[in-house]
Amino acid sequence: MAAKSSGARAARALEERKARRATLAAVAAESSAVNLDRLIHERTRLAIVSALAVNAALTFNELKASLRVTDGNLSVHARKLEDAGYVSCTKSFDGRMPRTEYRLTPSGRRTLEKYLNHMEALIRATREG
Repeated sequence: MAAKSSGARAARALEERKARRATLAAVAAESSAVNLDRLIHERTRLAIVSALAVNAALTFNELKASLRVTDGNLSVHARKLEDAGYVSCTKSFDGRMPRTEYRLTPSGRRTLEKYLNHMEALIRATREG
Protein backbone atom coordinates (compact mmCIF):
# COMPACT_ATOMS: atom_id res chain seq x y z
CA MET A 1 0.00 0.00 0.00
CA ALA A 2 2.93 2.35 0.71
CA ALA A 3 4.21 1.93 -2.86
CA LYS A 4 0.80 2.82 -4.23
CA SER A 5 0.63 5.89 -1.99
CA SER A 6 4.11 7.13 -2.93
CA GLY A 7 3.31 6.58 -6.62
CA ALA A 8 0.17 8.68 -6.28
CA ARG A 9 2.15 11.40 -4.47
CA ALA A 10 4.78 11.39 -7.21
CA ALA A 11 2.10 11.65 -9.91
CA ARG A 12 0.41 14.50 -8.02
CA ALA A 13 3.76 16.31 -7.60
CA LEU A 14 4.46 15.93 -11.32
CA GLU A 15 1.04 17.38 -12.18
CA GLU A 16 1.64 20.29 -9.80
CA ARG A 17 5.02 21.03 -11.44
CA LYS A 18 3.39 20.95 -14.88
CA ALA A 19 0.64 23.28 -13.70
CA ARG A 20 3.21 25.70 -12.20
CA ARG A 21 5.19 25.69 -15.46
CA ALA A 22 2.03 26.36 -17.47
CA THR A 23 1.09 29.20 -15.12
CA LEU A 24 4.57 30.74 -15.38
CA ALA A 25 4.48 30.47 -19.18
CA ALA A 26 1.04 32.12 -19.27
CA VAL A 27 2.21 34.96 -17.01
CA ALA A 28 5.33 35.45 -19.16
CA ALA A 29 3.26 35.48 -22.35
CA GLU A 30 0.75 37.92 -20.87
CA SER A 31 3.40 40.33 -19.63
CA SER A 32 5.19 40.07 -22.96
CA ALA A 33 1.97 40.81 -24.83
CA VAL A 34 1.56 43.98 -22.79
CA ASN A 35 5.03 45.12 -23.84
CA LEU A 36 4.37 44.86 -27.60
CA ASP A 37 5.22 47.95 -29.62
CA ARG A 38 1.66 49.18 -30.15
CA LEU A 39 2.75 51.54 -32.91
CA ILE A 40 3.69 48.78 -35.33
CA HIS A 41 1.39 46.13 -33.88
CA GLU A 42 -1.58 47.75 -35.65
CA ARG A 43 -2.35 45.77 -38.82
CA THR A 44 -1.89 48.47 -41.46
CA ARG A 45 1.28 49.90 -39.91
CA LEU A 46 2.76 46.41 -39.55
CA ALA A 47 1.92 45.76 -43.20
CA ILE A 48 3.63 49.02 -44.26
CA VAL A 49 6.77 48.26 -42.26
CA SER A 50 6.84 44.65 -43.50
CA ALA A 51 6.44 45.69 -47.14
CA LEU A 52 9.25 48.21 -46.77
CA ALA A 53 11.48 45.65 -45.06
CA VAL A 54 11.55 43.53 -48.22
CA ASN A 55 11.71 46.44 -50.68
CA ALA A 56 14.33 49.18 -50.81
CA ALA A 57 11.57 51.75 -51.39
CA LEU A 58 7.91 51.85 -52.37
CA THR A 59 5.81 54.68 -53.72
CA PHE A 60 2.55 55.73 -52.16
CA ASN A 61 0.61 54.12 -55.02
CA GLU A 62 2.59 50.87 -54.80
CA LEU A 63 1.92 50.62 -51.06
CA LYS A 64 -1.74 51.51 -51.52
CA ALA A 65 -2.20 48.83 -54.19
CA SER A 66 -0.32 46.09 -52.34
CA LEU A 67 -2.02 46.76 -48.99
CA ARG A 68 -5.45 47.49 -50.50
CA VAL A 69 -6.11 50.53 -48.33
CA THR A 70 -7.55 53.95 -49.06
CA ASP A 71 -5.45 57.06 -49.66
CA GLY A 72 -6.50 58.53 -46.31
CA ASN A 73 -5.87 55.34 -44.37
CA LEU A 74 -2.38 54.93 -45.83
CA SER A 75 -1.56 58.60 -45.27
CA VAL A 76 -2.53 58.51 -41.59
CA HIS A 77 -0.64 55.30 -40.82
CA ALA A 78 2.43 56.26 -42.83
CA ARG A 79 2.55 59.62 -41.04
CA LYS A 80 2.52 57.91 -37.63
CA LEU A 81 5.40 55.69 -38.70
CA GLU A 82 7.24 58.69 -40.10
CA ASP A 83 6.71 60.68 -36.88
CA ALA A 84 8.17 57.77 -34.91
CA GLY A 85 11.22 57.71 -37.17
CA TYR A 86 10.48 54.21 -38.49
CA VAL A 87 9.81 55.32 -42.07
CA SER A 88 11.24 58.11 -44.20
CA CYS A 89 9.16 59.89 -46.79
CA THR A 90 10.56 61.66 -49.86
CA LYS A 91 8.32 63.80 -52.03
CA SER A 92 9.32 64.72 -55.57
CA PHE A 93 7.84 65.16 -59.01
CA ASP A 94 7.95 62.78 -61.92
CA GLY A 95 7.30 65.30 -64.67
CA ARG A 96 4.21 67.08 -63.39
CA MET A 97 3.03 64.18 -61.25
CA PRO A 98 3.81 64.20 -57.53
CA ARG A 99 5.70 61.15 -56.31
CA THR A 100 5.86 60.09 -52.67
CA GLU A 101 8.36 57.39 -51.81
CA TYR A 102 8.75 55.57 -48.51
CA ARG A 103 11.76 53.76 -47.08
CA LEU A 104 12.27 51.86 -43.86
CA THR A 105 14.80 53.64 -41.63
CA PRO A 106 17.49 51.78 -39.65
CA SER A 107 15.43 52.51 -36.52
CA GLY A 108 12.34 51.06 -38.21
CA ARG A 109 14.25 47.94 -39.21
CA ARG A 110 15.53 47.45 -35.62
CA THR A 111 12.03 47.99 -34.25
CA LEU A 112 10.54 45.47 -36.68
CA GLU A 113 13.24 42.93 -35.77
CA LYS A 114 12.56 43.46 -32.06
CA TYR A 115 8.80 43.12 -32.68
CA LEU A 116 9.26 39.88 -34.64
CA ASN A 117 11.53 38.44 -31.93
CA HIS A 118 8.94 39.39 -29.33
CA MET A 119 6.15 37.68 -31.28
CA GLU A 120 8.28 34.56 -31.77
CA ALA A 121 8.93 34.42 -28.02
CA LEU A 122 5.20 34.71 -27.32
CA ILE A 123 4.46 31.91 -29.76
CA ARG A 124 7.16 29.71 -28.21
CA ALA A 125 5.91 30.40 -24.66
CA THR A 126 2.34 29.63 -25.67
CA ARG A 127 3.25 26.39 -27.44
CA GLU A 128 5.51 25.20 -24.63
CA GLY A 129 2.92 26.10 -21.98
